[in-house]
Amino acid sequence: MTPFPVLFVCLGNICRSPLAEGIFRDMAIQNDREHDYPTDSAGTGGWHIGYPPDARSVQVAREHGIDISDLRARRIEASDFDRFELILAMDRSNLRHLQDMAPRQTAATLALFSAYALGQDIDIPDPYYGGIEGFRDVYSMLFSGCRSLVTKFEAERASWSGNTSSVR
Repeated sequence: MTPFPVLFVCLGNICRSPLAEGIFRDMAIQNDREHDYPTDSAGTGGWHIGYPPDARSVQVAREHGIDISDLRARRIEASDFDRFELILAMDRSNLRHLQDMAPRQTAATLALFSAYALGQDIDIPDPYYGGIEGFRDVYSMLFSGCRSLVTKFEAERASWSGNTSSVR
C-alpha cells in the first residue's frame, strides 16, 4: 500500500495537534499500520518551535498509555503541502491560515478535523488557558475522531484491494 501521510495542525503545536498525532500514531501501531499512515503535527504559529508539548497534553496522553514527550513543536512549512495527503486543522481559524498558506496547486486535502473525521462542523477547543479537565475533554474528542479516521482509512484500503465482502 502507498503510504497515506496525515498532518494534524493547531495554533502553537503544543496542545491539540501533538495529542492528535500521538493518538493517531498509537492507533496505527496497534493496527500494524504505522508505515501506511505516517503522521506528524505542526502549528500555524511559530512561538513554541522546538518546545515539547504542554505538560498537560503529555499527562493526559500518558494517562492513556501514549508517550508524546519526545515530540517537538514546529511550524507548518510549504513542503508539508506536498508531503502530506491529508492536513487536518483543529479549528476554523487554523484551517483559514492553512488555506491562505497553501500553494495554488497542492495535492493535500485540507479539512477541519471534526468535519472530516466525525462529520461535525465544530472546532476542537484550545485547552491552553484552562485546567487539566479541558485537556481530558480534548483528548476524548481527538480519540473519537482518530478512531473514525482509522476506520475510514481501513475501509478505503479494503475497497482498493477488493476485500469489501463481510461474508465468510
